[in-house]
Amino acid sequence: MSEIRSASFTSATRQAAGPQPGALGDALALPSRLATQAILIAGDAGAFAAACLLLSPLRPARLDAAEFARVAALVALAVLVLHGSEKLYPGYRLQPHEQLRRRAMASFKAALLAAAATALLSAGWHLGLLVAGMLACALALQPLTRWLAMHLCRQLGLWGERVIVIADAERGPALVDYFRRRWQYGLYPEAFLPAVPETRNRNGPSIAVIAYEAAPPLAELAAARRQFAEVILLADTPCMKVAGLRPADIDGEIGIRLAAGARRPPSPGVSRAIDLAIAVPAVLLFLPFMLLAATAIYAADPGPVLFRQAREGLAGRTVHVLKLRTMYRDAAERLEALLAADPAAAAEWARHFKLRRDPRVLPLVGGLLRSTSFDELPQLLNVIAGDMSIVGPRPFPEYHLNAMNAEFRHKRRSVTPGLTGLWQISERGDADLDLQRQLDEFYIDNRSLWFDWHILLSTIPAVFRRSGAY
Repeated sequence: MSEIRSASFTSATRQAAGPQPGALGDALALPSRLATQAILIAGDAGAFAAACLLLSPLRPARLDAAEFARVAALVALAVLVLHGSEKLYPGYRLQPHEQLRRRAMASFKAALLAAAATALLSAGWHLGLLVAGMLACALALQPLTRWLAMHLCRQLGLWGERVIVIADAERGPALVDYFRRRWQYGLYPEAFLPAVPETRNRNGPSIAVIAYEAAPPLAELAAARRQFAEVILLADTPCMKVAGLRPADIDGEIGIRLAAGARRPPSPGVSRAIDLAIAVPAVLLFLPFMLLAATAIYAADPGPVLFRQAREGLAGRTVHVLKLRTMYRDAAERLEALLAADPAAAAEWARHFKLRRDPRVLPLVGGLLRSTSFDELPQLLNVIAGDMSIVGPRPFPEYHLNAMNAEFRHKRRSVTPGLTGLWQISERGDADLDLQRQLDEFYIDNRSLWFDWHILLSTIPAVFRRSGAY
């Protein structure tokens, strides 16, 4: 049995495809990691240098340039050190919203230190304002500079850690594909095995990712620890429920610890204040565009330009969701006729409750509004009214909810439905019922203000990509 497992492991490793990070093997893992850290630090330092240059013209004439440069360099150094203490270099295995939280907290701590330091200098509050502006500007630039640094590391073959996935035959290939496509996590699975091998290929990865449906037996963990230098017990991913273990309980990391404490959800009062702070200005900003869209809708199909539908909200309360009308007024009859005549369309409807070629959608204006999600903007009024939140699981129609079991429906009722959510920034319209459930459960189990901010910030590029929206 030992020889069979060892041969299976070796074969699986050799069959792994794609570019391999750290291609020279585990012997060069430390130099590769140090090089990656240096490039990432250089990227963050570049963000501070750019921020300093952008703010230089705003420096008052009486403020000494050399003094400002020295303070800016010290503040940047403090932030870089704080980033290092937060394990952001290289930041492998961290959820994106957790990286955002750690970066923001590091900048906040540096701002406090800078405020104390500038109070002792002759420049006083002028220098303090410039330093605060530099921190804010650098925090805004860092996602771009980090993205460039990560891609450079990847092109050089430095990014990521080689791992083996230990999982059943059904989920193993899916997890390999998941982490290869989401290479930013820094885990590169070369292959998967159905069980812990009794002997490990010396040239194979020294890290094992275990993804069992339940907590692995102690004997399996002991065997894995003997064979691998490091063992990661994988938590749920946004697109796959592994064992009900939550990254929210382990500070946003991919790996799981067996003992996890309870996590407090965001404060309703704070969430409500954020919703209003975003929704009220957004309504004023987009109102002219909504009026223009309403005119185009009426020209295409005269009648009401707003669509109002009853959906399930917090605690099961009925919410009347508003949308710009993107379908003909006789949409229900058109759908019924299509599903009766076209078995393929009926099967697609049963999986997604959406159709890629939908005869109900208005020509031009309907497709444009739906592909850009612009038809959802009137729901900002639902947010202001308190029926919805900016971020949360999407409120589904009754026919959609009827396809879900009672346990999942009860779980969805525990949170306020949102204008945007996790599936809007990942799968959008491509998610079937099972994946929609997994994405919603992942959000509900791991929700936090930082997760909400990550989803909100990721919604804008997701809308511009327009993939999966129809």
